[in-house]
Amino acid sequence: MDCSSQALLAVREALTVVEELELLTLPSDLERYSRDAHDYSPVLVKRFHGCRAQLVVRPHSVAAVAAVAGACFQAGVPLTLRGSGTGNYGQCVPLDGGVVMLMTELRALRRIDHHSGVVEVESGCLLKDLDRELAPHGRQLRLMPSTWRSASVGGFIAGGSGGIGSVRWGFLRDPGHLLGLEVVTMEAEPRILHLNAADAEALNHAYGTNGIITALTLTTAPRVAWQEVCIDVDDWGDAVALALRCQQAAVDLHLCTVLDQAIVDALPPWTGVPQGGHRLLMLVSPDGVSTLQCLAQAYGARFCCLGEEEAHRGNGLRELSWNHTTLHMRQQDPSWTYLQMLLPQPESVAMDALSARWGDHLLWHLEGVRQAGTSRLAGLPLVRWRGEEDLDRLINACRELGAVVFNPHVITVEDGGLGIVDGDQVAAKGRHDPSGLLNPGKLKGWVG
Repeated sequence: MDCSSQALLAVREALTVVEELELLTLPSDLERYSRDAHDYSPVLVKRFHGCRAQLVVRPHSVAAVAAVAGACFQAGVPLTLRGSGTGNYGQCVPLDGGVVMLMTELRALRRIDHHSGVVEVESGCLLKDLDRELAPHGRQLRLMPSTWRSASVGGFIAGGSGGIGSVRWGFLRDPGHLLGLEVVTMEAEPRILHLNAADAEALNHAYGTNGIITALTLTTAPRVAWQEVCIDVDDWGDAVALALRCQQAAVDLHLCTVLDQAIVDALPPWTGVPQGGHRLLMLVSPDGVSTLQCLAQAYGARFCCLGEEEAHRGNGLRELSWNHTTLHMRQQDPSWTYLQMLLPQPESVAMDALSARWGDHLLWHLEGVRQAGTSRLAGLPLVRWRGEEDLDRLINACRELGAVVFNPHVITVEDGGLGIVDGDQVAAKGRHDPSGLLNPGKLKGWVG
C-alpha cells in the first residue's frame, strides 16, 4: 500500500532544498527504477505487480543520503535503496511505494592499501570500474556476479551471495571478504557510522533493510591473466566428475561451470561451435592450463584453450556463467525459469533422481564453489515453467534428496537463504532503522 500523498508532499518539500540531490518524478522514471531482473521468476512478476515508487531520488553525496533518510523518517515514508537494479529477486522493488533512492552517483574509490590490497569504495561504484581501478595496482576483485559489467559494489554486497570467483573464494558472507562499512541510519537525525568487519556482517546480504550502505572496505586478490578453457564431454557423469577433479587439482581456478548439452546448443554464436556433448567452462591461471588438459584427456574429453580472457572484450566465458546462463536461455525461450541449490554429495544421485522425474523440463547447470573450505557443486538448473504448484513440488523434491535450496521465487531475505531468521540482521535493523522504514516487507524476522 502506498504512503499518503500528504506524507510524500512533506518529503518532496523537505528535499527540494537539499544540495547534491536529484528528484525524479516522471512516471517513466518511477516505473523504471521500481524494477530489477525479477522477471526471471513468474512468481515474483505476479507478486510485484503494481509495486511502484512514488518518488525517486539520486544523491551525489553522503550528506544528501542523510538528508533523504531524515526527511523520510520524519514523514514516516518507506525508503528503498537501489544500485544498478541487476538483482533477480526483487531486492529493490518497493513493496509499499514511498521513495526509491538511487545510489549510483556515490562511486568514488576512496583508497587502496598498496601493501594489503584492501580497498575502500563508495557503494554506487560499478564492479567493472572498480576492477579497472585495481588493475594498475596488480589487484583484482575476488568475487563478482555475471552482471559485473553493470552491477554496483553496494548492490552486490546487499543483494548477492557469490558468483565468479566462488570456486576459490567461497561466498560473500564468508569471513575475510567484507572488512567494514560506512552506514547512514534511518532516524530523525541520521548518523554516519563506521562498522568494523564483525558489525558489518549483519548488513551483508540484507537487501538494504537494516542500514544505508554508502561505502565498503573489501579485500582483493593478486591479479591473474585468466585463461579461458572449454572442455566438451560426452557423458554427463564424466562431466561432473571432471569438474570436481579440476576443482581439487593444484591449479588456480576463477570459474568452473558445467552445462548440459541442451544449454550449450542454445548459447550465443560467439561462444564457439558446439562439438557435441556437455561443456565445462573454466577460467584458470596460465600455469594451470596444461594440468586441465591432462585431466581432460584422462576422461576422453575434447579440450580447447581460447587464450587470455582479457582479449575477448566482453564476449568471454564469464558472460555464460551463473545467472547469465539463465539469461541466454530465457532470451530464446522466456518459459524457462531456474532454481538455486547446493547439491548433496555424491551429486549424481540427486541429479539422476530429479532428471528421471522431470525429464527435459529440467536442464542442469552447475557451478563449482567452495563451501566451508570444501569443493562443492552448486546447482542453478533451468526449469520449464509449468505453474507454481509444479515448481513447489520440484523444490520439495530437491530438499527431500538433501539439497539446500536457495529459493529465488520469494521476497524475503530469510526465505531466499537458509529459511531461518538471522538475529544479528534483525538487531541491526533495530539499531539503524527503528521505525522499520527501510525496504519494508523484505526482512521476515522484523516485527517492529
